[in-house]
Amino acid sequence: MELNILTLCYIIASVTFILGLKMLSNPLTARKGNLIAAAGMTIAIFGTIFLYEDDGHKLGNYLWIFCGLAIGTVAGTLAAKKVKMTAMPEMVSLFNGMGGACAALISAAEFYHIYKLHIDAPDTPFADLATAGHYITIVAGAIIGTISYTGSVIAWGKLNGRVKDFSFKGQHIVNMIVMVLVIVSAVVAYRSTIGASYIPFIMIGFFALIYGVLFVLPIGGADMPVVISLLNSFTGVAAACGGFLYDNKVMLTGGILVGAAGTLLTILMCKAMNRSLLNVLVGSFGGNAAAASTGATQQGAYKEISLSDTAMVMSYAHKVMIVPGYGLAVAQAQHVCHDLEKILEEKGVEVRYAIHPVAGRMPGHMNVLLAEADVSYEKLMEMEIANDEFKTTDVVLILGANDVVNPAAKNDPASPIYGMPILEVEQAKTVIVNKRSMKPGYAGIENALFFQPKTSMLFGDAKKVLQNLVAEIKNV
Repeated sequence: MELNILTLCYIIASVTFILGLKMLSNPLTARKGNLIAAAGMTIAIFGTIFLYEDDGHKLGNYLWIFCGLAIGTVAGTLAAKKVKMTAMPEMVSLFNGMGGACAALISAAEFYHIYKLHIDAPDTPFADLATAGHYITIVAGAIIGTISYTGSVIAWGKLNGRVKDFSFKGQHIVNMIVMVLVIVSAVVAYRSTIGASYIPFIMIGFFALIYGVLFVLPIGGADMPVVISLLNSFTGVAAACGGFLYDNKVMLTGGILVGAAGTLLTILMCKAMNRSLLNVLVGSFGGNAAAASTGATQQGAYKEISLSDTAMVMSYAHKVMIVPGYGLAVAQAQHVCHDLEKILEEKGVEVRYAIHPVAGRMPGHMNVLLAEADVSYEKLMEMEIANDEFKTTDVVLILGANDVVNPAAKNDPASPIYGMPILEVEQAKTVIVNKRSMKPGYAGIENALFFQPKTSMLFGDAKKVLQNLVAEIKNV
């Protein structure tokens, strides 16, 4: 009876995962979907703790289990509540890395279980104690989970500025050599006797750790949203391997959902940048662009606009499009941006937001940012729709975005971002760009938009500028 109840718990949890993922596709239901999936995970966890049996024995060790749950719950809750929106991509990357580490540890525990059971017969070939399929699942979980862990930690460091882009000549060859060493170690461990298998198995983890670092280290800043999505899919696949190992249906379902969703999102992100995944992984245009632009010179004179003139232009416009970028997130200006939207609409101005799929530091960063400020989802326009609307837009206000509005992606074949779809803001009658300075964006590329005749620069911190702009518009 208990087994049937546990199976029912797993079925309920699997259904909530699927339902929650579906609800995450719409901002209006995303919060509820997250809670539903979390409730399903809670059912699966407690069902496993109290109902799972192996050869008639329950798990036991409840003190250790609940101490771990308590520590994780407190740490996760505090981290989620204290994190700033600008640091959200870093937290997502770090938490994803923890999932990869857990999957790798599960594989290591399963290997150790086999090793411990047969250590009394050290000369027995490991291949006689585990089927090839079982061993491949163990190794796949260990390799993919470890790469996801170290890659996510490096991504976390790069997002918060602690780790810089680094590459060297022949790095891709070195990466391939390290991956070959991972595979060779896996084969050696399987072909070894049980007494000698643990050394090559440890080498699997060691080389996978190195590969995870080398894999992410050279990838430039502009590609980080794609990398985060890809590493997320890695974690899902590694978790699915754990589900196979323990014949745990809910773990398998969850891992497959995360892996599939992460893979699809990665493909969509690459499509949004007009690049192949291979090009992202070996091209790393963010890092190369930064180096290439070191000696770049400005492409002409730019002009500034005052707050009063900005307020006047926007107050008498028929349609205003706001393009949010990472600068908006840094300044925590999403709420005052919503205030600007409301005061303009009170004056009869139509206000919409143009969202580029890779704006910010993670997939959907700008959508999350604006949702926090209660901006209506109906006002958020995807890139393709926004590009059609720019032709009839009076004023475009760019808040901290740079690379996603750079016309070099369309007309400069020598640019590292050439071919990447952008928000074609230059089609509007007037373009106002809010930035702290004229420094290049995250990809390190000079932006020709800033020097076009219809573009004006409004320098300053986004939050302070918007606060002053709202005050000015009230007086118009």
